[in-house]
Amino acid sequence: MNQYVALLRGINVGGKNLIKMTALKASFEELGFEDVRTYIQSGNVLFRATGSSAKLTKEIEGALSKTFNYESRVVVRSLKQMKDIVAHAPTGFGSDPATYRYDVIFLKEPLTAAKAMKSVRTKEGVDQAWAGKGVLYFSRLISKATESYLARIITMPVYQNMTIRNWNTTTKLLNMMQATAER
Repeated sequence: MNQYVALLRGINVGGKNLIKMTALKASFEELGFEDVRTYIQSGNVLFRATGSSAKLTKEIEGALSKTFNYESRVVVRSLKQMKDIVAHAPTGFGSDPATYRYDVIFLKEPLTAAKAMKSVRTKEGVDQAWAGKGVLYFSRLISKATESYLARIITMPVYQNMTIRNWNTTTKLLNMMQATAER
């Protein structure tokens, strides 16, 4: 069995699609996944399973949509993919959290980083964005955060195939996955 994380999109935000983490964990266990754990209320589920990310994504989306009565959108990443995402971040990314906010925009297939970059605008002197494998890395100057274009991304059609996690959450999920893999 491989170690995975499912990143749910659009749950427990602004009073919409409210799902308790205990119910979410139980739904993953009902699918036969092992070592299921959740991390914070935004919908991060770590688990072990067999199968490809694409197969697991389809299975999870179907089950969650039925169980929780909403249109589930999920991005699934393996431990190897998460290691690569963190290892291949731009030089210095995440190193100055007092000055910048750092986010990883996880892309749902078939959306590619090259295509997503065409839709993601940045404001000079405020935002920076870089393409990665299956992700975009995005930083914004905290002192000018209200000027950032990141908030505008939610109004774009391409946003339906993205889910965003801050850098701390991304690295914490990787650390949790590695700890489980080492047991």
